[in-house]
Amino acid sequence: MASAPALAYVPHPTETVSHIATDITRLLRAANETLGVAESLTGGGVMAALTSDPGASAVFRGGVVSYATELKRELLGVDAALIAREGVIHGEVAAQMAHGARQVTSFADEDTMTNWGVGTTGVAGPDLQDGKPAGTVFIGVVGGDNTRVYGPFQFPGSREQVREAAVLEALARLRGALVEKAEANKGWSV
Repeated sequence: MASAPALAYVPHPTETVSHIATDITRLLRAANETLGVAESLTGGGVMAALTSDPGASAVFRGGVVSYATELKRELLGVDAALIAREGVIHGEVAAQMAHGARQVTSFADEDTMTNWGVGTTGVAGPDLQDGKPAGTVFIGVVGGDNTRVYGPFQFPGSREQVREAAVLEALARLRGALVEKAEANKGWSV
């Protein structure tokens, strides 16, 4: 996968993570679909935002905070050769984390696959990781057979500001994918 240029961060000044999480819950409920999440630098922030919505239990199955590289490999199934070649701060790692989130939140006994997955990986700072500067973030969103990779973003600010921006961006990108699907199906909306 070729390295894409960094995407400029555009703040979402009029929305909060709570607004976006509520939209996500409504879109998933309307489609009768479910979601799993795999986070690294966001440390559970995406899951916390999603579960702040009272209706989330109908659509959010759970997730994994895979801070350790070994968890990304062993629990989420991120390719070891990819990690050896690129490190964990990479778009394909985010995509594989999103696929892994779907897998680990699916129910084998019911043969029910989780419909959507989100993965976040990056460097919150203050130090470099895998040669990438603080603020570098990738987001993976998987729904059905469609895999989207967003990034690299270069979020400015402190460690906490980078993490907050990554949570907001991950939720906004997931909502965008859900809206796109809703518009294509014309059967459900926010």
